[in-house]
Amino acid sequence: MYGAVLALSLMLAAPVAEAQRYAIVNGRWFDGRRFVARTMYVERGAFVDRRLAEVDSVIDLGGRFVVPPFGEAHNHNIEGARPATVKAYLDAGIFYVKDPCSFPEAKRDAVGALNVPTSVDAVFAGGCITGPAGHPIGLARRNIARGVFKEGDGDGRFLHAVRDSADFERRWPAIVRAGPDFIKTILVYSEEYTQRHDDPRYVNWHGLDPALLPLVVRRAHAAGLRVSSHVESAADFHVALEAGVDEINHLPGFRPDHDSIAGFGGDLTRYRISPADARRAARDRVVLVTTLGATIDLLALGDSLGLDAAARARVRDLHVANLRLLRASGAVVALGSDNFRANTVSEAIALRTLGVFTDAELIAMWSMTTPRAIFPGRRVGCLDAGCEASFLALHDDPLTEFANVQRIDIRMKQGVLLR
Repeated sequence: MYGAVLALSLMLAAPVAEAQRYAIVNGRWFDGRRFVARTMYVERGAFVDRRLAEVDSVIDLGGRFVVPPFGEAHNHNIEGARPATVKAYLDAGIFYVKDPCSFPEAKRDAVGALNVPTSVDAVFAGGCITGPAGHPIGLARRNIARGVFKEGDGDGRFLHAVRDSADFERRWPAIVRAGPDFIKTILVYSEEYTQRHDDPRYVNWHGLDPALLPLVVRRAHAAGLRVSSHVESAADFHVALEAGVDEINHLPGFRPDHDSIAGFGGDLTRYRISPADARRAARDRVVLVTTLGATIDLLALGDSLGLDAAARARVRDLHVANLRLLRASGAVVALGSDNFRANTVSEAIALRTLGVFTDAELIAMWSMTTPRAIFPGRRVGCLDAGCEASFLALHDDPLTEFANVQRIDIRMKQGVLLR
């Protein structure tokens, strides 16, 4: 027998303490291309498509549009699980976050605050693997100078500055003992590694010796850990694919060399992904995380950046060409913002301005591909029987008006209704 029908006022009042059995009626459910009317049921925190003999409550969606919760595949702001940050993610409908480069204790400190039904789920890489004086040493040094990091928070904690294979083998047992959820590696203009790695002018603008990346990948895979690699150039993209990484963070050209926007005024061929590499990324199912939103937004600011309209158009065309190539190849593209003060809401909106993906494709990438990339071993990013009972009910159709992705009336996570 069915229990009471939940009114919106009740559903939005407070989180329910534990998962219940629900019948969810009068909803339109996203299948990756369109919205389909159907009734779903929730039992033990998962979706079931069979009618339950008894439910605790009926949720009448009143014709609302249901999508899986969104993901953020690249951000560093979830460490410490600050309540305001968690709230901002949940308010935006982002339930899954990936933090590449963090302190080794980030995962331990998140126990009870993250990865519970009423909060955000997150994974942490621990310290990322780079070369001596390589990226992100600049960030570490700035934060030490500002008092945000402590002395000694750089090499050995936030990052591992590996010199050679012997140095890596010496450090590897401690890296694994720290319990990372995955391994993050750094490539920065690896085609110029020989010139850059000992030159003080390139501090923070080089990374791991590219010859070491296959060794890191072998060790990580043997330990059951996936590998993500930061890239800057198309050459880095190729090196990462050759080494067998599972994920590439950033698309080439997401920022200019030495972080000077004026550097985009020159030759952009170093950032163009080759058709062969696009096909290989698709074949190997390597996840490609965008992080283009900040650059796209900067390009819209005008000539004050030091780029004339023609130069800005060339950069925009670069990103459009790379994304079109990846789309045509069938590559796995996930959304990540790498924006400490924001999240993938801004990333999705910025990507939409490029006109490469349809609104349905963007929503599928954001709500289906991205969560699965963050938690490949879980049934997330789906609305079918056996999937975790997590969803957003949108007030109106986002395929009619994309802004409706942020008009969220109802949030459920693992069978628990959230505020």
